[in-house]
Amino acid sequence: MAKENLKPTLLALGTRLLAARDARGVWTGELSDSALSTALAVTALHQAPGASTDDASRWRRGIAWLLATQTADGSWGDTPALPGNLATTAIVWATLNDLRGDAPGNAAAEPVPLPADAMRRAEAWIARRAGSIEPAALVGALRAVYGADRTFAVPILSHLAWCGALGASRQAWRAIPPLPYALALLPRRLLALPRLHVVSYALPALIAIGVARPLARIRAGGRRRRNWRRWLVPALLRRLGQLQPSHGGYLDAAPLTAFVALGLTAAGFGDNPVAGRCRGFLRDGQRANGAWPIDTDLSLWVTSLATRALTAAPDIPFDGAAVLAHLRATQQRVRHPFTGSAPGGWGWSDRAGAVPDGDDTAGALIALHRLGAPLDRAIREGLLWLVNLQNRDGGLPTFCRGWGRLPFDRSCPDLTAHACAAWNAWSGAADRSLHNLLVRSRHRALRYLRRHQNSDGSWTPLWFGNAGRADHANPVLGTARVLTTLADLRDGTADAAEARARGEAWLCAAQQADGGWGADAATPATIEETAWGVIALAQPAARPAVRAAAERGAAWLARRRGNDAPCTPAPIGLYFASLWYAEKLYPLVWSIEALARVLALPPPPSSGTTARES
Repeated sequence: MAKENLKPTLLALGTRLLAARDARGVWTGELSDSALSTALAVTALHQAPGASTDDASRWRRGIAWLLATQTADGSWGDTPALPGNLATTAIVWATLNDLRGDAPGNAAAEPVPLPADAMRRAEAWIARRAGSIEPAALVGALRAVYGADRTFAVPILSHLAWCGALGASRQAWRAIPPLPYALALLPRRLLALPRLHVVSYALPALIAIGVARPLARIRAGGRRRRNWRRWLVPALLRRLGQLQPSHGGYLDAAPLTAFVALGLTAAGFGDNPVAGRCRGFLRDGQRANGAWPIDTDLSLWVTSLATRALTAAPDIPFDGAAVLAHLRATQQRVRHPFTGSAPGGWGWSDRAGAVPDGDDTAGALIALHRLGAPLDRAIREGLLWLVNLQNRDGGLPTFCRGWGRLPFDRSCPDLTAHACAAWNAWSGAADRSLHNLLVRSRHRALRYLRRHQNSDGSWTPLWFGNAGRADHANPVLGTARVLTTLADLRDGTADAAEARARGEAWLCAAQQADGGWGADAATPATIEETAWGVIALAQPAARPAVRAAAERGAAWLARRRGNDAPCTPAPIGLYFASLWYAEKLYPLVWSIEALARVLALPPPPSSGTTARES
């Protein structure tokens, strides 16, 4: 396909992206509906004391959506586009079990009639995966899913216990491992000494679950234990209040917020203001179709992506003034109460309580550079925030420096490459001191990337995957993100050039015959993965074979997208606990950047005698 034939598609996609802005002139995005989020939100509203008729209407709409999205085999996946998995199906099944049982003492919470076939099919599917729906088998299977990481398994098992899916209360809680939730009250500096993780996305849920563990065990422990709990519980409730943002949603996430509401209700604190604010957040987050997403939005993230795409396409008229003001206004100005993160970073959402992280901070810094912002104190603080996030191995983690045991503190190639790109963008405008610091950090990051390049030349990302692979990895996205950064480096070394050449060779080999990319050569191509492959290879100095691969990928996008083709996103995003999600703007923003990069390529050098024009 000739390059000039790509331009109409690019302009049409640009028009659609500009039209997707909200009243502020920025993008909020939209994550896919989630069966897990919906089931947990439904249960939290159903079990609340004094549930209203409005709540009853909400959970009935949620149940209707769950029943409508049950797969033919009886399971539920993380999104309606994915096959079932054990954790999500068990949570939905437990919720249905709760809703068809006795109401928890309020008039609105009447038992909900459910199709018997839906429950039978769900139970049969769980039995095939877990060996049985008996509590012992189910607990063992779910714990095996998450291995040693109890922060994922314990909330899921607690939900099953609260819904009566694990048998009698005391029996059920014997199967659920306790966690040291009281550590949430210790000063952060003390937690660092024994190398305890000071950041956990699940901390509010773990506190609420600890408060809710059966009181019979406390009574059996004697007066000392009862007195200790009388002091501990009020302190933990205050801590939950300190961690809770003004809108009520912890991490802006329906599952986490629902776990807190459920734990407090089970402990007899359903009327506590913290629980009330949790339920308010859940009410506000339900969609018109009855479902809930995992997170309310990725507004900061998708706005930075949209800015990057539009600034790469000069033929699309774009006034970035609103985005510039928005990015300025949403930079974290205080130490974050949840993570203890210093000021200077950005989170994925522009809502209260957003947690700053390496990927969104890098994305915001690059967007500010693309919009022509001057290097002032705020941007300097953002650059230093990224530098201070860098681990000892030279890589960048997501939320905090650490020892690489959990996704929160583990270095990963995708975030490391993104931070390098941000440092590289601003190093030319920095004073000598800041410039030298950015260069040193970038060199350390490059060494990390070389050491963590796979033997076949690819890189594996942390926060993106592909459910079509047995290991759920997505080396196409990981490799493309690293290559895009390596191609833009101003002071790349010979080692970096060699790593780039190996990565390009792998990415070209992973391209499919029709020009598209999946996670590798064996998985079906998607818009998102193909666009990233094109972005990585459409470089001005690319070798002819690499350039040709980029152009074939751009042609695939143009054929697939067309001017009026729907923007159907693929579930390639990986949330905490390996939950999959799709984001509706991903295919749009990445297609725009990919096509813009190909159209900006200089003409290839002449390979022979130029024919005389007649």
